[in-house]
Amino acid sequence: MLPETTPEDDGTTTQPPARDRRPPDRVVLRADLRAALPDASAAVVVTAAVFMFLYARMESGDSATVAVMPFMDDPGTYWMYLLSQAFGWSGLLWAWGTVMLGLLLSGPRPARLPVSRQALERLHRTTSLTTMALMSAHALMFAAELVRYEAQLAWAERLWAGFADTFVPGWYDSGTGRIAIPLGQGALYLAIPLGLLFYVRHRIGANTWRRLHRFVIVVYVLSVWHTLLYGTNVWYGEWPRTVLWLLQLPVAALLLARLLRPARRAERLGAPTRREGGALPGWVARAAGRVAAVAVVVGLLLVVVSGHDGGRERPAEPSSTSPHVHEPE
Repeated sequence: MLPETTPEDDGTTTQPPARDRRPPDRVVLRADLRAALPDASAAVVVTAAVFMFLYARMESGDSATVAVMPFMDDPGTYWMYLLSQAFGWSGLLWAWGTVMLGLLLSGPRPARLPVSRQALERLHRTTSLTTMALMSAHALMFAAELVRYEAQLAWAERLWAGFADTFVPGWYDSGTGRIAIPLGQGALYLAIPLGLLFYVRHRIGANTWRRLHRFVIVVYVLSVWHTLLYGTNVWYGEWPRTVLWLLQLPVAALLLARLLRPARRAERLGAPTRREGGALPGWVARAAGRVAAVAVVVGLLLVVVSGHDGGRERPAEPSSTSPHVHEPE
């Protein structure tokens, strides 16, 4: 068929309008960043509230952080450390929320949802972006506190010490931080690429993205582990630590439901088979995942019921531990 012409064109052809080659369901990062503004604003408000709570507890002498490190009994001096703690707690709360949303959306379809599935998916993406920002702010404020603390060093050395202790795995060499800091670094370094890969899944393939995205639960586990080991507010076997453990029960339950009744037919366990060469190893891996999820749920229940949650006894005499003392080699 020949292209249409009009008398005014004098025989020239009209060009069709340029088409947007992006698929109609393509989600771009810029749009989600704009959509995340209300969520990020709420996170800032929560962080400010947590900071004021921690500040007030330190001023009153009730702070568990001061019980661990008595020299920090000065919130006006150590406000950056308190702000780092506040960002860490709000980051963990947002991580909990985005993981819960992800498991809800990827598991068995609920009969009724309070809002549309599209709205929940967008909320899952925006809370994920907010979580990454909060984790980054947590690390940056911790580095800033270390730079302020190392006042005996020259500025270049102070900046390097704060950066290396915060961001270089294995560099921090004091106390529990030898394990807890690398766990937090691992969570941060996994969270950012895993979260942003969603926006390039059309390039790497949906199946590849889906396989990689499953490791988000590892980010969450590392974050909780980092908090239990290094969060001075939950060091002792008191109610804050109990609440932290309790919050993991719905996550584990949703993960178990997601594994037992996956939404995608290809992920269902079925009967073991040796077809197509790799089917049996895949079946074993899926079965092991389900057994591990059951073990986690049982373990969490035992921890909560027994009260043996790894918390320390609050000492009668406070220690004099400093926030970071490099041990001699």
